[in-house]
Amino acid sequence: MKFILATKNLKKLKELERILTPLGHEVLCERDLEKPLPEVIEDADSFEGNALLKARSAMKVTGLAAVADDSGLCVDFLDGAPGVYSARYAGEEQDDEKNNEKLLNALKGLPNEKRTARYVSAVAVVFPDGREFTVRGTCEGYIADHEEGSNGFGYDPLFVGELGCFGLLSDAQKDSISHRGRALAKMVEELNKYI
Repeated sequence: MKFILATKNLKKLKELERILTPLGHEVLCERDLEKPLPEVIEDADSFEGNALLKARSAMKVTGLAAVADDSGLCVDFLDGAPGVYSARYAGEEQDDEKNNEKLLNALKGLPNEKRTARYVSAVAVVFPDGREFTVRGTCEGYIADHEEGSNGFGYDPLFVGELGCFGLLSDAQKDSISHRGRALAKMVEELNKYI
């Protein structure tokens, strides 16, 4: 089946392509189109809501089945923040370095047991015939008190999961346990009911 990946985030695009392409689906993205996908205002109050907004928009413009992800970091001590505001936690310019600095300051001096967090990914699939579904993947861990490594993106240099700090993991290691990898695995299972 042919899908359009509804994202403008090049790092997320690379990760989505890496996971979906080996599954035998043809994956197109914005760079394969004659004109860019429209900007989508992500104003839903859930990851699923924002993923659906992006997927519906891309499907409407291209006429193709669309896949979109909305993901973020939820920190227990911060009552789930930054949550759906993860990309713009420190401001609208979406700066990973500033977001990480703000998070470290918010958790300064706390022991690891109070720094528990999870990555969340909601993946939405919208079909041209109006059918749609969402799935969610999570990855539990905690926020380190300093950054490590340069792999990944976003909060990866601070997030410590079952295999260690995401900033130090290989792509294969991260994909095997990540929130997005888990959500996409669920998406593939769900797709079998639609195709």
